[in-house]
Amino acid sequence: MIPKDLKYTESHEWIIVEDGVGTVGITHHAQDQLGDIVFVDLPEIDDSFGKGDIFGSVESVKSVSDLYIPASGKVLEINESLLDSPELLNQEPYEDGWIVKIQLEDVEELDDLMDAGEYEDQLD
Repeated sequence: MIPKDLKYTESHEWIIVEDGVGTVGITHHAQDQLGDIVFVDLPEIDDSFGKGDIFGSVESVKSVSDLYIPASGKVLEINESLLDSPELLNQEPYEDGWIVKIQLEDVEELDDLMDAGEYEDQLD
């Protein structure tokens, strides 16, 4: 259930990088803990964030949780589908439920993130 090709944060975000662009979302564990997601607050295109900054939030029937960016960068794209269908985060957190795509400032920041095994160990 934990994809092996992603990097993970302690706050349950994931990132995958292709050609210097990071796609970011929340993990299955995160969406499971939140319950039914009813709203996603997304950043604007061209917003810049430092690693660990809050870049948005997710509202569920249980609570509101901040989203933390796993690496520094500038927002290139947001998943506009989440505005009308926030439940995609529950249904497909690793596929259609991605949240933002960012142009990474420093790929080496990813070295501080967990791999799938380390993330799974954290959940135990």
